[in-house]
Formats: sequence, C-alpha cells, structure tokens
Amino acid sequence: CNSCFSGTISPSASDDKHIKYGSEFSHVVRLTVIDTNNKKMLGSAVILNKHWIITAAHVIQEAKSCIINFKNQDYCLDFIVHPKEFTEEDIGKYDIALGYSKNPFDIDFDLELYKDTNEVSKVCSIAGFGITGTFNTGAAVSDSKKRGGSNTIKETFRDLLICSVSDPNPTSLEFLIAGGDSGGGLFIDGKLAGINSCVFSDDKDGPNSDYGDESGHTRISQNLKWIRETLEKKEVISNLEPSE
Repeated sequence: CNSCFSGTISPSASDDKHIKYGSEFSHVVRLTVIDTNNKKMLGSAVILNKHWIITAAHVIQEAKSCIINFKNQDYCLDFIVHPKEFTEEDIGKYDIALGYSKNPFDIDFDLELYKDTNEVSKVCSIAGFGITGTFNTGAAVSDSKKRGGSNTIKETFRDLLICSVSDPNPTSLEFLIAGGDSGGGLFIDGKLAGINSCVFSDDKDGPNSDYGDESGHTRISQNLKWIRETLEKKEVISNLEPSE
C-alpha cells in the first residue's frame, strides 16, 4: 500500500476528456507543502468554504507551511489540524486534515458533505493533481494537470471507500488515483464523500495504479463528528510558519 501524493485512465480513453472533467471540480485545488526539512511536496486539497480546506493527514503531518493555489492566487494556510489518533502506519484510519486561511477564498458557495453510510455500489466522481498514465502503464507521467474521472465504490475497508478498475462494466470515464492525488476529493451526487488517501496492490509492480490495483478514500461519513467539531472550535494541533 502506498499513500498518494493525477490518476490513471483507460488505455482507450481520451486524456483531454479527463482534463476537461477535472476542470469542473473547481473546489479541488493544488496544495504545496514545505516540510520541516524545507522539502517541497505537491498534493491536492478540497475547499470547503471561504476559509477552510480539507485534505489527507499524511500529506501535511510534517508541514512547516502549506500553500493553496486557487484561481491563480496563492493562499498561505494559517494552521492545519488532523485527528490526534492519526499515524501513517495505521493505514485506513483518520487520514484526514483541515486547514484554515484567514485570507478568504474567492468562492460563492459552501461544499456539501455526504452524510449517509450507503456509499457502496454508488457511482462516484474523483479529482486531483498528480502523476498520470493508463491502466496498462500505471502512473508514469507528471504534468501537474488536474484530472477527473469516475468509478464505482466496490466496498469499504476500515475508514476507506475502495475503488478498483477490475469491474467488467467500467464507468465511461474510469479513473484510479495515483501519486499527487492525495487530499483530492471523491464525490457522490455532487457531495464530498471521500478524501483521496492511498493505493493498494498485490502484484509485482507495486501500487502504481495499474490493472489489479485498488484505491482507498477516507470516508467523510465516518469523520463527520470530528470535522464539525473542528470547524466550530478551531482546535489547533499543528501551527504553520508564515510562507516566505
């Protein structure tokens, strides 16, 4: 299993269609993280409202500063927070984080969260930035473009929604997350239902988002209480330094 820091698509699919579809998810944005060793890492995030973003905890746990790029403007987050129980070794649990920006994002509506626990067998939409390729090649090319696609939620595992590309009846824009998509969003009926977290594999190529691999997305429905309490209390677990 690998954590995902854009996704892979069908060998017969049009990449332009996936890029166009990804552009429809305006709330899915690029996240740049500078860690405590001044190393830069690129991931994804989802804007919830004028001041808050949501992403994956493993992306920001060592962050010194975090920058959201939205509508060609950079927003430096003032603080980030993740569940106290999160550890990167405990795959599939608590991989979720919230970030706050005093400088408001230029949006005109709040994103609705998926509250039901009936996600299995639902067709979903997925979007993020990162490495791309086909289900034959696996994730192989990094071009920093946002892509989107669809899948059907196969099952749940721990706090994760699981998607795969082994279904004999794939969706029209079949998609699997890859490196760079971590923190991006999975949507059901236009509501945020999952946060891109990881890829599982049991083949010799490892978790590279090719045929046989499966993706894991942290369930919003299982983390609603923590999300609501954090948005209300603004409890700070990890302060960020000002961006240079």
